[in-house]
Amino acid sequence: MSFDAIIEVKNVSKYFGGISAVNNCSLKVERGSITGLIGPNGAGKTTLFNIVAGTLKPDAGQVIFDDKDVTGLPPHKLFDLGLLRTFQLAHEFSQMSALENLMVVPSNQLGESLLNVWLKPKMVASNDLEVRQKANDVLDFLKLSHVKNELAGNLSGGQKKLLELGRTMMVDAKIVLLDEVAAGVNRTLLNDLASNIERMNKELGYTFFVIEHDMDLIGRLCDPVIVMAAGEVMAQGKMQEIRNNPEIIAAYFGDAPKVA
Repeated sequence: MSFDAIIEVKNVSKYFGGISAVNNCSLKVERGSITGLIGPNGAGKTTLFNIVAGTLKPDAGQVIFDDKDVTGLPPHKLFDLGLLRTFQLAHEFSQMSALENLMVVPSNQLGESLLNVWLKPKMVASNDLEVRQKANDVLDFLKLSHVKNELAGNLSGGQKKLLELGRTMMVDAKIVLLDEVAAGVNRTLLNDLASNIERMNKELGYTFFVIEHDMDLIGRLCDPVIVMAAGEVMAQGKMQEIRNNPEIIAAYFGDAPKVA
């Protein structure tokens, strides 16, 4: 079977103050996969993630998304193309309910236009009903219906992470970048979170690209796993292969060079 890459990073480099954070880095994320990105602190993972997500422009190289060159496109443009990102710290609208947090996600809703509100109230109401129903369906899928009317700021860390996943389900996401999804989540909700990621992948066809320090979670979710060190990809394979690779062990626990 040929490799069907939804994301391809080609010879990307990024410098800060003359120091290389990402150095001529190339990798691929296969469509339909849950691909992990791991490496020691300072390996360049977050910098690379930010380049793919559009929050940083590379100094060299290309980012190809769904066969389009998207190098340097800002996050809102990538959002419209179907590339979404979650964050290590959840970015909820704390004074809105969980349901409302989902309902605001789809762009170009009819009710966003004051003219439509005045001239096409029935169409606006119908569109609002559709969005509300989808939001309720997403909350059901994630088993969050019991908190749908709760202010998002009052949710637990794990529930906020689930809500972030839910926001990606409100639009036609082609790939979701997950940034340290386990951070601040207790083990019970982390299991729920992992189960939902697996369900979204298997049942809904979502592709995920995951940075994570929890190796057990990476081992459960991800195939393949890509290892970065010193701004470069040093290995790729199944988690068991990665765990048994002496060079990777040395990079994590030895004196491998560290970069921003």
